[in-house]
Amino acid sequence: MATATWIKDLLQQEGVEFEELHHAEAFTAQAVAQQEHVSGHHVAKVVLVMADGHPVELVLPASRRIVLERVRDILGARDVRLATEPEMNATVSDCEAGALPALRYRRDAEVLMDEAMRVPGDIVFQAGTHCDAVRMHFADWFRMTKPRAGSFSEPVSAN
Repeated sequence: MATATWIKDLLQQEGVEFEELHHAEAFTAQAVAQQEHVSGHHVAKVVLVMADGHPVELVLPASRRIVLERVRDILGARDVRLATEPEMNATVSDCEAGALPALRYRRDAEVLMDEAMRVPGDIVFQAGTHCDAVRMHFADWFRMTKPRAGSFSEPVSAN
C-alpha cells in the first residue's frame, strides 16, 4: 500500500515538507516507532473517541495512554468513550481501521492534542495504512492541524 492520496494532497497544499515512510505492517503506534527507529515520544498515536455522540480525534505520543476522565473534563462532555470500528469507518472511510493519520480529516473535525505531544523536531504518524507513515516537523504539523491542546494522558506503565 501507499500513503493515502488525500494525505499527500493536504500536506502539499499546506506547503509543508514531509517524508513518506514505508515499513512492515505495524498495528500500534509503538510498533511504528520500533519499525521506524524513532522514540515513542515522537510518534503520534491517534485515537478516535465519541464525546456526547460526536467524533473527536485524540493525538498523543505512542509512549502514553489516554485518561478518558481528563478528556471528558477538557471537552466539557458528559459521555466520552472509544469509538467503535463502524464509527471509525463512518468518520474516516479511506483509511485502514486503526491507521488514522494525525491530521484534521474534515474542517469541522475536532482534534485534541495531548501536551506531551509538543516535542522539538520531527514527529511520525501513520498515513492511512499499517505499512505507511509520514515524518514531518512538529511545528509544521501543529500550524496546519491547529489542534486544541490539553493534558489527558499518562505514561504507559512498564509492566
